[in-house]
Amino acid sequence: MGLVGRGMAVLLGGAAVTICLSAHAGWAQETETAAEPPVPVDAGAVEDAVQEKKPKTTGTTQLDQITVVSRTEESAIETMASVSHVGEEQLERRMAATPQDMLFGVPGVTLQSDANRTASSVNIRGLQDFGRVAVIIYGARQNFQRSGHGTQSMFWLDPELVEQVDVIRGPVANTYGSGAIGGVVTFETKDAGSFLRDGETWAGSVTGRYDTNGNGWTTSGTGAYHFSDSVDVLGNIVWRNFDDYTDGNGDEVAGSSFEVLSGLLKSTIRPTDNSELKLGWIGSQDSWTEGGDTSDLESRQNTFTGRYNIKDDDESWLDLHVDVAYNKTDLDQTYLTDFNRYDSETGLPIIVAAGSQTTYDVRTPSVDLWNTSRFDTGAVAHELTFGGDWVQDDVVTTSPDGNSDIYTPSGTRRVSGAYIQEKLVWEWLEVVGALRYDSYELESDVGGTDGDRISPRITVGVSPFESIGLAGLQLYGTYAEGYRSPSLSETLISGLHPNGVVFPFLPNPDLIPETAHTVEFGLNYSQDGIIQGDDNLRLKAAYFDNDIDDYIAGADLTPGDPGCPYLPSLPPIWVPGGYYIPTCYQYQNFANAQIHGFELESVYDASWGFAGLSMSIIEGHTVSYSGEVADLSTIPSSQVTAQLGFRFIEDRLVVGGEVQFNGAPAGNATATDYTLVNLFASYQATEDLKFNARVDNLLDENYTNPLNASTTDIVYEPGISFKLAATGRFGG
Repeated sequence: MGLVGRGMAVLLGGAAVTICLSAHAGWAQETETAAEPPVPVDAGAVEDAVQEKKPKTTGTTQLDQITVVSRTEESAIETMASVSHVGEEQLERRMAATPQDMLFGVPGVTLQSDANRTASSVNIRGLQDFGRVAVIIYGARQNFQRSGHGTQSMFWLDPELVEQVDVIRGPVANTYGSGAIGGVVTFETKDAGSFLRDGETWAGSVTGRYDTNGNGWTTSGTGAYHFSDSVDVLGNIVWRNFDDYTDGNGDEVAGSSFEVLSGLLKSTIRPTDNSELKLGWIGSQDSWTEGGDTSDLESRQNTFTGRYNIKDDDESWLDLHVDVAYNKTDLDQTYLTDFNRYDSETGLPIIVAAGSQTTYDVRTPSVDLWNTSRFDTGAVAHELTFGGDWVQDDVVTTSPDGNSDIYTPSGTRRVSGAYIQEKLVWEWLEVVGALRYDSYELESDVGGTDGDRISPRITVGVSPFESIGLAGLQLYGTYAEGYRSPSLSETLISGLHPNGVVFPFLPNPDLIPETAHTVEFGLNYSQDGIIQGDDNLRLKAAYFDNDIDDYIAGADLTPGDPGCPYLPSLPPIWVPGGYYIPTCYQYQNFANAQIHGFELESVYDASWGFAGLSMSIIEGHTVSYSGEVADLSTIPSSQVTAQLGFRFIEDRLVVGGEVQFNGAPAGNATATDYTLVNLFASYQATEDLKFNARVDNLLDENYTNPLNASTTDIVYEPGISFKLAATGRFGG
């Protein structure tokens, strides 16, 4: 029995035990008392059940949060899909310095960051890069890409600016944009409405934090002002300065230092009682080094957003959302020493002089609009959602030797789509059906391509049980398709490998878009009063199988293969500073990629504290048209994460810990199994003064993310780190 088989046995057994225990507890209650209906809860936000400033109120929970990715106002536990939510208190407890810290323990989600920890690529269920995962920051799609070893698609975002994170796993997100066959991650920024307390006109807060590993300092300030019931504004500024960290062996990891200055400005305008306009700006400036301090890099990102929502008076036929965004990312790479390269036309060695600069500029305007109409026909409730989206990437790459702009090609890529989704609810039956139309167009000076497709989705869920203990159980099944068009780099990369070894990159304008076919079976379970009157249990679990036709990946070709002749103009086998190897590299369509696995996410919450368990097991491989099977290099570790927390002193003191086991994926010779142990604590000293503490990697484990272990140079993750923070708040 493989990992997935063993994992499924554990999952189903655990679910059965959980349901039986809840049924037993329900039976033990007074039978003449009718069971209260289960409160829908987000299964991902384990820690959000903590009330930091007042005792927990019986019968309530803070896990009932509408996810941002929901376009029909559902919480994660209500959604018939693999959805997770990470709330503000959970983010605070993680004391995140980088994006990967924010998503610790979320099943099926891994971030690849290399040594430069502030630039991350999101991996969902073994898929990443080139738009397979849609990363959205307050409505703005993040599509920056730079060819190289390690991360290909990167985004920058400081956790101090974030209020919550929502994740959809798999290509069921027909309504969230084109290409997201892996899933969607949406980051929502802080907002004056949630920052200001009742009755406050203005407020501010200051946070100071220190991380021992890397001598990292963080300072953050937030301020908000309520001008009237129609207008409020919030601003946030963050500065971080980290030296190189040390791994579990005590070795310093070169290139892991960084300095970041980030800011946020958001205004909310309410023209009428049932409409709202939010205008926002997010900016960051990040600097770090690469190549053993041979290059200085600096990124500058500015994101401008406008989000408008209007509803009719009875919130029935009109619930219109219009999101407009413009994302501008500039990356400058300055060489600190003379740099050896090969000329792509002659194949001969050249020298790029110190002080030379390569620039990568990406402009991404986007529009996303949708409307949901709600109505009944007899005993059937309807939610009809329809909309469309458009996004364009304008890429301009320049370099002193004229080579880098062929590795990360300049050009324009447009993707757009329209969709319709109908949700039907009748007593114990729920059905969601959707169709999405996608089209794309790719243009550059050397050529272009285009295409389109219609992708369906059907989900059927049943909640057939009414007995005590099973009333909160929902079972569902889904079939969904997704469509991802090739990127500029996959299609047009060309020239010679720049240094070390010489071999040609070959463009492939004949690439076929990827088509994902996903089958998912899952359950949602919510129950209150399991053991005592004010406790609750939330559980989500799913098995998935994703079969991706025409999967695009890099392939090594040998001279004589189609498109890879031996080029007489290439230099001899050895050239100064490197050597020629008889191969070519080209992005090609494989017959398919096959990825399957299962996920579990659960939390038990009571007045004394909380306990959580999440699990993710993923296996995957590619199959070429010739029938050759190979392990998929983007499969992450399988993970089991357990968490336990306790509340004291009327919930003002919270202490707890996390244990996460990571199993190395098959086919990754460098990756190993490892276990992480973390501790956390928070103390609300007064209403306006709070202290947080955390220990990450308590056992000083020396480990590497398997996604980084597959790169040219293995990057080891940080060893033990102690984190201390204090936040002071004031307002009036």
